[in-house]
Amino acid sequence: QVQLVESGGGLVQAGGSLRLSCAASGRTLSVYATGWFRQAPGKEREFVAATSWGGGKPIYADSVKGRFTISRDNARNTVNLQLNSLKPEDTAVYYCAARASPGLYSDYGRYDYWGQGTQVTVSS
Repeated sequence: QVQLVESGGGLVQAGGSLRLSCAASGRTLSVYATGWFRQAPGKEREFVAATSWGGGKPIYADSVKGRFTISRDNARNTVNLQLNSLKPEDTAVYYCAARASPGLYSDYGRYDYWGQGTQVTVSS
């Protein structure tokens, strides 16, 4: 099993920045990739970004390209998501997810482990 704990959410004004972190514990050697998803009230969970622990280019949703950056710290088993130029439509609960098989995907059904989420609220 892999446990994921997100942190770093909060309230920020439009145009501001936040940094989310996802700390993994447990059988972390079984993790091939980590992704971030978000879910706004009344909407389906949507893909934000994902990165492979073995290297390679991360992938991003079109809506966040150029504004959000995903990075990993293999030594600390942590994946971060830097959110810049935030917009009110970025308001959502942000979830960290881990995948225990090779491959990098934007489909949330491809991920095996999930954190509890952290709230990001962007005011206009």
